[in-house]
Amino acid sequence: MVQGISGQTVRLTAAQAIVRYVSAQYSVADGQARRFVPAALGIFGHGNVAGFAQALAEHADRLPFVQGRNEQALGHMATGFAKATKRRQTLAVTASIGPGATNLVTAAALATVNRIPLLLFPGDTYATRRQGPVLQQLDLPGTPDVTANDAFRPVSRFFDRIARPEQLLTALPQAFRLLANPEETGAAVVALPQDVQSHACDFPVEFFEECEWVIRRRVPDTNEVAQVASLIKQAEKPLVIAGGGVIYSEAQQTLTDLGKQTRLPITETFGGKGALTEDGPWGAFGIGLEGSPTTNALAAEADLIVHIGTRLTDFATGSQSLFANPAVRFASINIVEHDAVKQGATAAIADARLALEGLTAELENYRVPAVWGERVEAARAEWLPARAAALDPDTRFPKEEHSELPDTDAVLTQGQLIGLLHEHAQAGDTIVAAAGGPPGDLQKVWDATQGRTAHLEFGFSCMGYELPAAMGVRVADPDPAHRVTAFIGDGTFIMMPTEIVTAAQESIPFTLVISENHGYQVIRRLQMWRTGEHFGNEFRYREGPGAEAAAGALVGAVHKAEMAAARENRLEGDYLKIDLAQIAGGLGAEVRKATTSQEVRAALDETRDVRGPVVIVVPTIPHADLPSAGAWWDVSPAEVWEHVDTSEKLGEYSEGLTLQRWHG
Repeated sequence: MVQGISGQTVRLTAAQAIVRYVSAQYSVADGQARRFVPAALGIFGHGNVAGFAQALAEHADRLPFVQGRNEQALGHMATGFAKATKRRQTLAVTASIGPGATNLVTAAALATVNRIPLLLFPGDTYATRRQGPVLQQLDLPGTPDVTANDAFRPVSRFFDRIARPEQLLTALPQAFRLLANPEETGAAVVALPQDVQSHACDFPVEFFEECEWVIRRRVPDTNEVAQVASLIKQAEKPLVIAGGGVIYSEAQQTLTDLGKQTRLPITETFGGKGALTEDGPWGAFGIGLEGSPTTNALAAEADLIVHIGTRLTDFATGSQSLFANPAVRFASINIVEHDAVKQGATAAIADARLALEGLTAELENYRVPAVWGERVEAARAEWLPARAAALDPDTRFPKEEHSELPDTDAVLTQGQLIGLLHEHAQAGDTIVAAAGGPPGDLQKVWDATQGRTAHLEFGFSCMGYELPAAMGVRVADPDPAHRVTAFIGDGTFIMMPTEIVTAAQESIPFTLVISENHGYQVIRRLQMWRTGEHFGNEFRYREGPGAEAAAGALVGAVHKAEMAAARENRLEGDYLKIDLAQIAGGLGAEVRKATTSQEVRAALDETRDVRGPVVIVVPTIPHADLPSAGAWWDVSPAEVWEHVDTSEKLGEYSEGLTLQRWHG
């Protein structure tokens, strides 16, 4: 028995105590309190059904439960919800032991990389060990205390394994402290041995009283803000890079006002898409490998880079090749010191909104040098018509002029499909993307101003995030006037479509637009860029005289001669015949198949008010890409290849290496 201040106790199992505790926690941001974890998601197995499932069943009035189909997807749904609530809330996810638990490892990594709060309760093997080895136990002879759940340690910000119910008294508050701290937040994992979940303890009643966790805004040091302002005033060609921290801090309007006031050119990372609330001479579009080519040209000229709320990954910096001005310096605003000092920046370590308010005051009478302002305007004037042409859905793409493109029934490019989505989008709508071509294309051409929210997860670039994340966004924003759309390729859809069932079960309205371009086309594009030959990325049949030998090779049942024949018969037959619409319909979605711009418009209009999952399948022309960003990326070609001459590709790569710089 553990007594509290009053001496009163209540006897609960460990799982019951968790549900009681979690349901009593509140986050407080800017004076507004809300349930920190308003619901739990999960799939039950022998590792959590007698413990955690029982507790959720008993206390369903305290913590509603959503049944899922894949644990990884449920983790993504919780992360999408947390991101949409600006890290003020999250959802809890429970899983059984073994594969149910390890399915959550990817979700934990995504949340931690993106600095998003996520609360996970995976089951674990018995603490008592008298049953062992049990089903799904690793059973390692040299490390008997290691379980599959130890895989969470490197991808989580908090990890604890509960060996006795009393340990919850310290573990749960520590987990919530981290979840509420924007400087440290990420995945918090509390591993629960399946026997301990059902073990009872006398807990102090005070442990279950309502508790508020303040999400604090770190106040800037005025001297640090003044130093950043001084660097801006000294610069001839300053450029601002806005990241996701601007959005989490709800500093979009403050940043936009700074751009209006000073004409500082402001560009956005994937996570910072939508950091500006309106367009204007200060809007410099996306930066980096999938940014605007004219923006990247500005970055190469800039003599001061001010990065705000970003981790500055290689996609934003062109693998450290983008900032080419020999005199370039860096300044930053970031709540995380580790990120603030990147590139050797003069840093203001603070909440983005508070620091930007201070910076705006410091720059009250400042305007960007006229010559640089004119250069930015010229870059905008160059890019805007190119972007408009690439998005125009009513201009027929001249397929007959591109004999290198495969022949399909598609008449729209992916860019034109984005143009149609943009045409349909209204204030309050959200578009979600995470991996493959869609997030890169959206980063390059989507206008996320005027209330059109772009939810791009590209820190972990996780295929399969988009669909459940869109569900999380919808749960966070139930306004029926707002449309939540996940934009994905057919490769991502085939990988993880099953949470459509959950959306149908719970009547969660969101839209899934599938660009059907027959494979992992963005990786094929990279493959062609770096090797000049594609392999294994399109969805094609294996055909030809050696196809049978190739199939035999998969089970090692061929001779050398047959292996040689198999090498000549790769996946180069016709495109696979996959009925994506039928799959989606079978999982419970309202489905439309649209080929022309008129059909896409009709499908979007007809389904806007459907109160459940909607899937719109649109064939798009493979290999018809948006204009290049003109940035370099450090992906090395093979230095030796028996069948292909890669000397030209190696030369291009080596030339790119000369552009890399260390900034410190």
